[in-house]
Amino acid sequence: MPYSFKFVYGPVPSRRLGESLGVSPIPNKTCNYSCVYCQLGRTTHFINERRDFYPKEDIFAEIKEAVSSTEKIDYITFVGEGEPTLYKSLGWLIAETKKLTTIPIAVITNGSLLYLPEVRKDLLKADVVLPTLDAVDQALFRKVNRPRRELVIDKIIQGMMDFRAEYSGEIWMEVMLVKGLNDSEETIQELKTVLDKLRSERVYVNVPIRPPAEKWVEIPDKEVVLRICKTLGATNLAFYESTTGFTIQSQEEIEEEILKITTRHPLREDQILHLTAMPTEKIRKLLETMVKQEKLKKMLYNKQVFYENAKRK
Repeated sequence: MPYSFKFVYGPVPSRRLGESLGVSPIPNKTCNYSCVYCQLGRTTHFINERRDFYPKEDIFAEIKEAVSSTEKIDYITFVGEGEPTLYKSLGWLIAETKKLTTIPIAVITNGSLLYLPEVRKDLLKADVVLPTLDAVDQALFRKVNRPRRELVIDKIIQGMMDFRAEYSGEIWMEVMLVKGLNDSEETIQELKTVLDKLRSERVYVNVPIRPPAEKWVEIPDKEVVLRICKTLGATNLAFYESTTGFTIQSQEEIEEEILKITTRHPLREDQILHLTAMPTEKIRKLLETMVKQEKLKKMLYNKQVFYENAKRK
């Protein structure tokens, strides 16, 4: 795939979506939430107004080129480094992509704007929509997701209910757990009541496996996560993602690929070691050099070594 893309990246391995071609239609850290666990760090463009941040034709041109030049894509996923439904022409992009290819389309969203009829309409042609719901109480919602002040969780949940009634595709709900914040039995029972009403095809439970926005955020104990999965009837996505799936054919491309991926989210050291057939020691030396050149930052989170792009803001 060409390495000059601005809006399209991957395919990257997804625990839910296989080989996922990512499409990011919004600027980095543009969101109406500033979740304590966010792998992107704190939101810098904190907005709740939909707009076309970039020309829709430019984004679609990259999707078209990527689809034509990539052998294996399981899903085309609109995700963004923030909230993708803030992109006003998202519905147009989905519709045009559906005309282009039979590859299924997924949208990963915080679900906050589903109370808007135009947003629900935009997502109707997607094959899978993955909204997030971490809390159903307004006070806890504000603690975990730190939304724009005008966002109310009851209204958001009703939007999800309305979308369920209108949408013929699959809804896969996602829950992110933070230790001591939204992992109590009472909180999970309240969450279960709402999730049962939503009747989604799947529920996924996750934990912050990458360095979060707030240093105090911790992963719940394993037995707690397993108990919650059982209560919610959820698939467990917790703990560490696979090291498989990242493959680069040309060793010359590895530095550029590392920088591209770590711009979007931190990468574990063991994932980077699987990027290429290059010997482990050579990759380690490359990483050390990139840190010294201030291209990468090295960090420790949950006893794992991560690297992020030093230019991430």
